[in-house]
Amino acid sequence: MASKPQTLATTSAFEVLGPVMVGPSSSHTAGALRCARVAASLLEGRVVGVRFTLWNSFSHTYHGHGTDRALVAGILGLDTDDERIRDAFDLAREAGLDYAFVEAGDDASVHPNTVDIDMVAEGGARCQVRGESLGGGKMRISRIDGVGVDITGAYATLFVAHRDAPGILASLTHLLAMAEVNIAFCRTYRTEQGGRAYSVFETDGAPDASVLPMIRRIRDVSFATFISVPGSASAVSPGVTAEELFDDGAQLLDACAERGLSIGAVMRLREEGLSGAGRADEAMRRVIEVMRDETSAPVREPSRSLGGFIGGEARLVDAGKARWAEPLMGATQTDAVARAMAVLERSAAMGVIVAAPTAGSAGVVPGCVLAAADATGAGDDEVASALWCAAAVGLNIQTHACVAGAEGGCQAEVGSAAAMAAAALVELLGGTPEQALTASSLAISNLLGLVCDPVGGLVEVPCQARNAIGVAAAFSAAQLALSGVEWLVPFDQVVAAMAEVGHALPSRLRETARGGLAATPAATSACATCGGCGR
Repeated sequence: MASKPQTLATTSAFEVLGPVMVGPSSSHTAGALRCARVAASLLEGRVVGVRFTLWNSFSHTYHGHGTDRALVAGILGLDTDDERIRDAFDLAREAGLDYAFVEAGDDASVHPNTVDIDMVAEGGARCQVRGESLGGGKMRISRIDGVGVDITGAYATLFVAHRDAPGILASLTHLLAMAEVNIAFCRTYRTEQGGRAYSVFETDGAPDASVLPMIRRIRDVSFATFISVPGSASAVSPGVTAEELFDDGAQLLDACAERGLSIGAVMRLREEGLSGAGRADEAMRRVIEVMRDETSAPVREPSRSLGGFIGGEARLVDAGKARWAEPLMGATQTDAVARAMAVLERSAAMGVIVAAPTAGSAGVVPGCVLAAADATGAGDDEVASALWCAAAVGLNIQTHACVAGAEGGCQAEVGSAAAMAAAALVELLGGTPEQALTASSLAISNLLGLVCDPVGGLVEVPCQARNAIGVAAAFSAAQLALSGVEWLVPFDQVVAAMAEVGHALPSRLRETARGGLAATPAATSACATCGGCGR
């Protein structure tokens, strides 16, 4: 059992191997959509007008990443995997939604992926919400009408707007107690004594449908709603906290030893505690189904990306396998690279993919696992075990570092994906938990410092090629570990080093498209003619 509280105790495996989403970016597309969708739920009535003020990385790359479409789609209530996201502007016009975007530029005091959402409802009510996209599709609401808050949707969340009046909290908590709702956390935020206030209740389970109307009738309450982040664990199993099996790599190895289980089996056990065995297995089947399609369909039928920089490369690699595989990468790794590149092609065309752990690095894990499974004759059960293992590694990285390019560079995206894939390959091929984490350590160690410099802000170049390199790192690391090669620096320390390096990278090398390859003459010249940004 973990010796310290888990920091991501409500995070599902499918927030690491997920969300299932429309590309091209988990932070800038899925995370942005979730910010807007939660924001819209905080305003009573249908939103008819909205202004999005974009900060930092969002401000520089929102056209190429589809952030603009995703934000509008979120206001309209679409899910992350709804293929209509690409048509969000047309849907908004049909719905009578007026929208505008403001580029605020850089401000080091706010999160790299921040948007202020100013909304007006058809009845005239107004609300301003600040949302932050944290990577891998996760989000946080940090401000409502100028009042600082902290809402992530990790638990079932009840939001109440009210006047700061004596006895109001007592009335709210009494009502919840009478409804047999257990409060995990309660926070009240206010502007001033007697002024506007917000109370946020994170609860063990969603309140009964009759609770909201009763809360709204309490004197001094102006608005109340239940917040649900689409696709999050709290939306599937509200209020459930995972059994304290592990919180870092060392504890993960202890949990494996105590139970005599592989890393994948421990992670599945954890997920079973969150959502139940049936739901866990059903979700994994869907992930595998989407992964099989995203890694194969673009090879058969290539299509150009939004920016036009990529499309057809996966087919070229696959077609060249007979000539080049034997003297260079080998048949299985060549297959894995083609599959990985195919995922980026689908993502860049705003197709449905699995973020693993992000959209920008989504090809590495499925490319490696599915190619190795086909080469060894492994079935879906073995593939699932490998993916559970990948999710455990990704969860640890998210807990102690990050997976967002805007926060930690491409080392946080492709580096994390390579670490997850390396461990998954070891599990698939019968290695030990220790060997799996050794492979993860090796993979990250050899990608430390990798910058995030998308040309034109598009998740195309160099992202697609870096997924191919992530596959190579994962294959090499897995073979070294399985061969008995050990690594001086333990997994947890490697992850800590990655976090430190990521924080040291200048902002221009963290997904702003203002440095690295994105600033080269060839890149800027290509951007001037591609039209992918819609400018």
